[in-house]
Amino acid sequence: MASVRPARPDELPALVEHSGDPERNAATRAYLTQLLDNRCTRPEWCLVAEDGDGRLTGSVVLWTMPGHEVPLALVLFEAPKDAPETAAALLDAAASVAGKLGATELEHVVDSPAQAPQFQRDPERRAELLRASGFGVIRDGRRFGLRVPAADGSGDAGPEAPGAPDALPADDPRLTFRSLAELGPEPFVAVLAELLADTADARLAADVRQHGARRAAELLFEETAELKHEPAWWELGYDADGTVAVISLPAENPAFPVIGFVGVAPAHRGKGYATSVVIRGTRVLVAAGATEIRGDCDAANVAMARAFERAGYENFAARLEFARAL
Repeated sequence: MASVRPARPDELPALVEHSGDPERNAATRAYLTQLLDNRCTRPEWCLVAEDGDGRLTGSVVLWTMPGHEVPLALVLFEAPKDAPETAAALLDAAASVAGKLGATELEHVVDSPAQAPQFQRDPERRAELLRASGFGVIRDGRRFGLRVPAADGSGDAGPEAPGAPDALPADDPRLTFRSLAELGPEPFVAVLAELLADTADARLAADVRQHGARRAAELLFEETAELKHEPAWWELGYDADGTVAVISLPAENPAFPVIGFVGVAPAHRGKGYATSVVIRGTRVLVAAGATEIRGDCDAANVAMARAFERAGYENFAARLEFARAL
């Protein structure tokens, strides 16, 4: 039976080294270094499983928003294929540490296909291990990404060839945008409450059932505001009749610029505005220097998935989101 303990300083940031998988090992080191530097985790939040011979056989790391003191999720969860008891011990130990720090729930995401930075091989096995330890699926998601075209149209947008809004589709001329800096939070929360009362997103719908549409909207606004953003980035888009048609909340998480939240008011659906609002958020982020942007949506939200694709995004992964109450 493996024992679980905090990783020693000499075991960070590598954690468990995978024989014959140098790309994965390098990604783990780079990712954990970034998390430690950004205060998304702490050395004492990095747990490893050790067998009777002192060999590291598994790992799990608690994660939170930069500088917060309460863990929100798990990352870098690894356990041997033939040792489900090690996986259970790691997940239980992480839950115990998180609970003592004040967490009431822990989340974990499994992306497929496996990719940097976590390289989550065998997603079906991972899902089984999580379910066996009390985690349940809260969202079946789809991940989208856009590599921003360079201003010269070459598609090579990097530090040496930054992207430019002019290389993207134009804004929808039917919409007039006003920012959070101009309007303040209340109109944004009101629009979110209207959207959440009729959402195709399983996770947001669960929040509405638990808290009601208004409180769920306030929580969504507050949680999205934890991401790096400028008040001028967040906008409401008004239709020609003067009513709010779309909301756009682009931001930056610790890894990437993201289309944090976008939505179309129920009265304005069916007009192609979902694509328009994704394009608007993209243009705002590119103007702020983004060269690669990510966005997620629920698999059931077919209209939003199509909007990402029509705005030039590629569906590069599926993402199962899990949560365990503590």
